[in-house]
Amino acid sequence: MRLRYSEWDEDLIRRLLAQRDLMRLFNHLLLQTNGDVEEALEWLKYLQEQGILPPDIDLSDFKRKLKEDRIIDEKNKRLSLTPKGEKQIRQSTFEQIFSSLKTDGRGNHPIPREGGGTTESLPERRPFQFGDNASDIDFNVSITNAMKRAGVDNWSLAEPDLAVQESDSATTCATVLLLDISHSMILYGEDRITPAKQVAMAFAEMILTRYPKDALDVVLFGDDAQQVKVRDLPYVGVGPYHTNTQAGLRAARQILMHRKHHNKQVFMITDGKPSVIRRANGQLYKNPVGLDPIIVNRTLDEAVICRRKQITITTFMVTSDPYLQQFVRKLTQLNQGRAYFTPPDRLGGYIFWDFLRNRRKRIR
Repeated sequence: MRLRYSEWDEDLIRRLLAQRDLMRLFNHLLLQTNGDVEEALEWLKYLQEQGILPPDIDLSDFKRKLKEDRIIDEKNKRLSLTPKGEKQIRQSTFEQIFSSLKTDGRGNHPIPREGGGTTESLPERRPFQFGDNASDIDFNVSITNAMKRAGVDNWSLAEPDLAVQESDSATTCATVLLLDISHSMILYGEDRITPAKQVAMAFAEMILTRYPKDALDVVLFGDDAQQVKVRDLPYVGVGPYHTNTQAGLRAARQILMHRKHHNKQVFMITDGKPSVIRRANGQLYKNPVGLDPIIVNRTLDEAVICRRKQITITTFMVTSDPYLQQFVRKLTQLNQGRAYFTPPDRLGGYIFWDFLRNRRKRIR
């Protein structure tokens, strides 16, 4: 069994158990064990032995149902997630995060540009205003308003009677989710990678199901950057890596330049400053102490290139260290992007809120 040193969140376990939702607890453990089904089941057994999991819960029956529902199966004498199981985790995390999302004030960041897209009608109606398109007038409601005002015998249609149908103009968007997997994501007694993975899967599920015309790619960055499939997210883990933010941004930019969508953006989840770059000769240049000007400048150069390519970088900083925030503010300024400083347990709300708010513009 692998060891991960992080703060024991017994309250979280008890909240899940209070809802009698063993599946949600199992999904949470899967994220912490990087998708290892057998280890997650061992943790359930351990929690029951410690008296945290009620003794009346039949874990053998739970395991049998997982197999019957094709959430897990056995290959080469080892249990693993099925494609259905991987999708089930994404759906569960999406429902958990989206159901608790509150669009409260988290800063005013205007969308940098608008692209073409489709228009979706809304049920609301409002009075006609100068400048509204005639095609947006709801004549059924307008005629009803005129009859209420003047009656049937003296019927006439005046401007105050006109009602306009509200609509949302939705643009297509290509997003790269850039996820920090450096070692600091599990250091200092705080597990940051698990909520980051959870939010990444929930975000992916929203894009796949609600915005199928959008594009979503996932890039991990540590010493280097690599693109992974959405289905690989449950198995992502941190490594003994430094933070090569430049490589992550470059990989995201290269992916987005091949996308034909009107809007292109990078959502970067990180908890630290850049601490490594790869030189032209292929060697890694590392400096984990302070803000190394060579590493920082190379990273900021990449942010400027992204801005010139009309790629917005939104940084979600899962730490409150003012020293590290200094770098993020500079990167945001040069890219003309957005930045949020948020604890891991509120990361989902910030990401969903920013995406939904900046993807749509209400037409008045």
